[in-house]
Amino acid sequence: MKLFVKHQQFTQSILCSLVIAGLLTACNGSDNNTDTATVDESTTVVTDNGVSYDGTTDGVLCDYAYSEFNDSESVGYNSESQWNCTDDMRELVANGIPDHAVGTFPNDNNPNMITVQDITASITLQPVKTDVAKELGGPSGPQGYVLNGVKIDASTAGTCDDSGLICDAAMNVGNWNIEALGQSSFDFGTDDNNAHVQPSGEYHYHGMPEGFITLHGGSSDTMTLIAWASDGFPIYARYGYSSADDATSGLKVVTGSYQLVTTVNDNRPSTDLYALGTFKQDWEYVDGSGDLDECNGRFGVTPEFPNGIYHYYATDSYPFFQRCVKGEVEAAGQLPPPPQ
Repeated sequence: MKLFVKHQQFTQSILCSLVIAGLLTACNGSDNNTDTATVDESTTVVTDNGVSYDGTTDGVLCDYAYSEFNDSESVGYNSESQWNCTDDMRELVANGIPDHAVGTFPNDNNPNMITVQDITASITLQPVKTDVAKELGGPSGPQGYVLNGVKIDASTAGTCDDSGLICDAAMNVGNWNIEALGQSSFDFGTDDNNAHVQPSGEYHYHGMPEGFITLHGGSSDTMTLIAWASDGFPIYARYGYSSADDATSGLKVVTGSYQLVTTVNDNRPSTDLYALGTFKQDWEYVDGSGDLDECNGRFGVTPEFPNGIYHYYATDSYPFFQRCVKGEVEAAGQLPPPPQ
């Protein structure tokens, strides 16, 4: 298949041959705090988040369950997701069907249909932060799972060679990894939830899962826990406390600490063809330029963890979801199936 290229100043005829198999495969005992979000007359989501004071995640969202028919035109299946805490693990069983409206799939830039999956994952209830960042995504396993059981896989398998004339998602044709979001040269067929579908039929997120956040009443008035990272730490959407260790400091939009590179590599495809931000290598971590570390995380208090915990954020700009984790991951997450 051909990846659709959009660029007003693009006068050359550049064939970016992206094989379907590669295009989207690695797109490399508690106090209660109950929130109710009414979606329509037939669907009500009730979430007993729970609170943890002891540094573990046990007791927080340990009995999360969802089962509703998704009548989106591109779905037509029940969305099933169940999380349980047993011993020292958080167990997920789900079918990978989102619990919110989705875009049209297949579409011109994503030829795949959403189908039921067999999703299982075991994630530790006692995450341990380390000083080592471990990169996840693609064959290394998902960065985490949203509560609806849909996986987070923020990168893509798309690459370009140094000339920018050859771009391929199935094979390593070059060193320049194409981003799914935040650029206008390549269209990966993502919907309004910053998600699309792999050849296996697995719907997955590259960025902020807007439909899920809306379903759960996410707003600027509250921190919204949306997912568990593969190392066991929680992931929040967009808003966090202005002062990380002060729950009375008010909420703000949390920003990552990645900036566009100031010095462009001589081997990079021309910025006249592909603006900065098109490739993963266009971004560099600049400590202190935002609120978060290189894994889009920070230590601080949250409604579910009033004594503080290391946690990640989905952000509106790069990296959108964390591309690495700081916790131990020996028993975390589920490796995806091999490319098809």
